[in-house]
Amino acid sequence: MRIASWSITIAGVLVAALLAQSSLSTQDVDAVRKVDSLREFGRYLFYDPELSADSSTSCGTCHQQFAAFAHVDHAVSHGVYGRIGTRNVPALQNLHQQTSFMWDGAFENLAMQSVNPLTGHAEMGSSLPEVLRRIAASPRYQQFAAALYADKKITIPRILDALAAFTGSITSTSSRYDAMRDGKIMFAEHEQRGLALFRKLCAGCHTEPTFMSNAYTSNGLPLDTLMPDVGRYRVTQQEEDRYRFRVPSLRNVAITYPYMHDGRFRRLRDVLEYYGTPSMHAAYADQRISDIGTLNDSQRKDIIAFLLTLTDTLLPRDLRYRDPHLP
Repeated sequence: MRIASWSITIAGVLVAALLAQSSLSTQDVDAVRKVDSLREFGRYLFYDPELSADSSTSCGTCHQQFAAFAHVDHAVSHGVYGRIGTRNVPALQNLHQQTSFMWDGAFENLAMQSVNPLTGHAEMGSSLPEVLRRIAASPRYQQFAAALYADKKITIPRILDALAAFTGSITSTSSRYDAMRDGKIMFAEHEQRGLALFRKLCAGCHTEPTFMSNAYTSNGLPLDTLMPDVGRYRVTQQEEDRYRFRVPSLRNVAITYPYMHDGRFRRLRDVLEYYGTPSMHAAYADQRISDIGTLNDSQRKDIIAFLLTLTDTLLPRDLRYRDPHLP
């Protein structure tokens, strides 16, 4: 089976949903229902530990809704049989605005990205044939297939598309920052000072309103000699990509700790201390990191005050993203 050959794509699903919402025709209503059903198919898969080798670990085990689908319990990922990964679990939010995925951009397709955790030795540790066997044998998933597909079949491409439909729907737009941006509230003075400092010192990488970029850069973190990670170089084998990592979104940053690709910092104050202390930066740091210069305590507190406004009040409790297996 060629995984890359499926016809349903996450982009196509979202476009179909938007078109369907603009019309009341029977055909469009059916399209909306199929989009919703595909997302539900993906939601059940996302929280199903049966997709893992020892039936202990689901996508939702590491990507926890209360933490904006990051993982606050461990510095790096952990999976089946007690195995430990090498990188911090990234938050899942606004993925439809990303052009590549994972810390090193190893995947450029949201559906294909799911292959990595499903089959990763230190994550879910399964194989695609085994995943297909288990899912195809489930009466619940057979019902989803009957509602979605004319041939009623469950295939690996359809499993991956369903996961992408769910994860691609996770959206964060309900923060104090969003309310301020919409003119509904005004920031307090320290939050406004923090925003001004952020725009001056940080927005070169973390671009509003997503507070991320689809670029890779080095923030100059000293190499962890016990767990060395060359970053995007592993994918491209280009020397200029050594120690470069994806610029993550800062939305919900207050609840998506720990921080950095290896989870070495647990508190925002540690992050600001690092960025605001040039002597801590390795020689390979991006010039924009060096240009931040020294931050005093007052500046750090103001920036953190602003970062707290990026916390979404709806996402952690949105029923659309909730584990369907919970009572």
